Amino acid sequence: MEVKSEEKSFESKGKKTFYGYYYPTNALVIALIGIFGALTCILTMIPQIPVPATQGYINIGDAAVMLTALLFGPIVGSLAGGIGSALADIILGYSIYAPATLIIKGLEGLIVGLIANPRKISKRIHYRDIIAVAIGGLIMVFGYFIYEIIIYGLAAALTEIVLNGLIQYGIGIGLSLLIIIPLRKSLKNAMPQVFDNVFISRSSDSNLE
Repeated sequence: MEVKSEEKSFESKGKKTFYGYYYPTNALVIALIGIFGALTCILTMIPQIPVPATQGYINIGDAAVMLTALLFGPIVGSLAGGIGSALADIILGYSIYAPATLIIKGLEGLIVGLIANPRKISKRIHYRDIIAVAIGGLIMVFGYFIYEIIIYGLAAALTEIVLNGLIQYGIGIGLSLLIIIPLRKSLKNAMPQVFDNVFISRSSDSNLE
């Protein structure tokens, strides 16, 4: 009840939130979306492994999508993940995937951020982080699987789901969890003012995990 009243007080001042995370209406949140969207774009482009059966490619961009959501939550995670990944598709000439990527990677970042809910976590890593990236990764795998069935057929889609499941899914989870361990707590301690502009702080909440 205390958290709800706190959120309402922020909303009454014109700072509306989504489960305690600020919408991209302040300069810092917009800047973070741009910075981590660019990071996602770069990691999606380099390196890349083409998959001729579906005219797609395997990449490590999911690590950036997951990491962004684990650090900053669903708003920054979804927008940076969706926009950055779709931009990489366009730049690399895989424009046929860009609309689906915008939705799938955006949804991946949203779900990872909602499940992990970093505004409630003070630890370097939490069990919710593991659940979040596991489910977020499955959204990516099955999202592209469904899209590729529609545009290329079942046989081609099955080829990529194996690669996405074994390579991209595993690398995304492994890298994001490995990087979040040294980053989360150190960043929150070093730059608390940054996170205060991304989500409603719960540093004084006795239920902080």
